[in-house]
Amino acid sequence: MMVRNYFAALTTAMLLAGCTTAPPHQVNQLHNQVSKLNKEMGQLTRQASALEQQNSLNVNSSQGAWLIPGAKTPVVLQSQMGDLNLSLTAPEADDGSSKIRLHIQAKDASRLQPFSARIEWGERDSASGKPLPGSNQNQQIHVDGGLTASQSITVTLQLNGIQPEQLGYVRVHDIVPDSGQ
Repeated sequence: MMVRNYFAALTTAMLLAGCTTAPPHQVNQLHNQVSKLNKEMGQLTRQASALEQQNSLNVNSSQGAWLIPGAKTPVVLQSQMGDLNLSLTAPEADDGSSKIRLHIQAKDASRLQPFSARIEWGERDSASGKPLPGSNQNQQIHVDGGLTASQSITVTLQLNGIQPEQLGYVRVHDIVPDSGQ
């Protein structure tokens, strides 16, 4: 009985010793893989949080569409011009401000006539995800007509007064057909 316990303990010790003597390059490779996975999980967690906040803002919105840069997900804006698919590129630093590209695509088969829209942007509260009062700015954009469901246009927006890391949201609203067309 004692020999059997000794043999079991010896076998366990040898197995454990074998586990701890992996070559250093394998250990380093494993650490690198774990580090890479941790980084990817962090990015996915931030993106999921931004998407949740984007959805929350849009569910509670009766006018316009909210886009959170970190969500990396398009939003459908229902307007008198028809349904528009909107998405953003990541904000870029541009001489003390930010530059971002807004992609607009018609969702139905009809051609869009020229229109104007109001673009608002600002910071969000880090705890609640809601826009910070007093941090918003806005500008008017004009989009030429002729856009069909298979096409999209890109509008480059110069967002003065805000750095890329501060940009919490972009809101597109007040879409109105241009008169005289």
